[in-house]
Amino acid sequence: MISESRFTRRAIVAEPLEQLEALPVPYLLFLGDTTEAGFAKTAFGLADWAPDRCVGEYGVDGCTVSAGLPHLSPAQARAAGARSLLIGVANQGGVIGAGWVAALVEAMEAGLDIVSGLHMRLASVPELAAAARRTGRRLIDVRTPPEGIPIGTGRKRSGMRLLTVGTDCALGKKYTALALHRAFVARGIDADFRATGQTGIMIAGRGVPMDAVVSDFEAGAAEILSPDAAEDHWDIIEGQGSIFNPAYAAVSLGLLHGSQPDVFVVCHDPGRKVILGMESFALPTVEEVIDLTIRLGSRTNPAIRCAGVSFNTAGRDAAEAQALMEGEARRLGLPVADPIRGGAAFDALVENCLK
Repeated sequence: MISESRFTRRAIVAEPLEQLEALPVPYLLFLGDTTEAGFAKTAFGLADWAPDRCVGEYGVDGCTVSAGLPHLSPAQARAAGARSLLIGVANQGGVIGAGWVAALVEAMEAGLDIVSGLHMRLASVPELAAAARRTGRRLIDVRTPPEGIPIGTGRKRSGMRLLTVGTDCALGKKYTALALHRAFVARGIDADFRATGQTGIMIAGRGVPMDAVVSDFEAGAAEILSPDAAEDHWDIIEGQGSIFNPAYAAVSLGLLHGSQPDVFVVCHDPGRKVILGMESFALPTVEEVIDLTIRLGSRTNPAIRCAGVSFNTAGRDAAEAQALMEGEARRLGLPVADPIRGGAAFDALVENCLK
């Protein structure tokens, strides 16, 4: 139970994100007994975007999925410099499989902390809690927000901010933010990727899991996620959900108000017609998202603007994707690009963000 004082304090001074404890890196990626690649998206995301944070992978009997990293035992990974075993699986229900427990205990006995982004808490497994006490290793649940999050203040902070927003969930907000961050850094721009979901936090090594924050504190969490910075510094903030989603709009709006973006990029899957998991709701148009994001976002940053659109064109061939994006760019009067495909269209999007 959270104490009442957590909810009644109004003038809490929260720690800036840089002072919050970072995850213990590098990682040994744990693949469990996974046979379906889709359930290992956390491991693939880390291997794709943070290979320098991964020393290898480890699976138990029955595992047929690989992230393409060296297979190491926990003891071998520890000798290679790993500091934690990270559960790279996001299975149905977000549970810790019974067949995983012995391997997780083995990892702690080898000197590794355990990092998890699952809904199920690590310490809720008696064997893991006992092993952590015996070995002195930490059980780290990434979906745990920091203590002492204040309510939002709406105070304008120094520095520049970019937020990815979406027409729906699960269509590329994290990958777009990561790609934009990489492009900014390649141009010599001082920039940080600010993670708001469990996989993003594991990639960045720190962040705030916005879907686990009490709704009254969403804006405050976004404010400490992206504190005051140098005037020419950019925070590239990973978006969550959609302000049009009947289930998740609260998270999206709190993140929008608290992050106070100077620039936002709309992420969209042009093949999707209805909201994922809520087929009775039509997907909003890109124009609707731009309009409502500006109207709501201007409450805390009147200068907010849309820099362009990020399309998820997976499943389309290169020629079809290019023609689609060029047509939409002309129609909208904004750059439209697929950050995974890159190219001139993505360069134009980056340049418009920085304009």
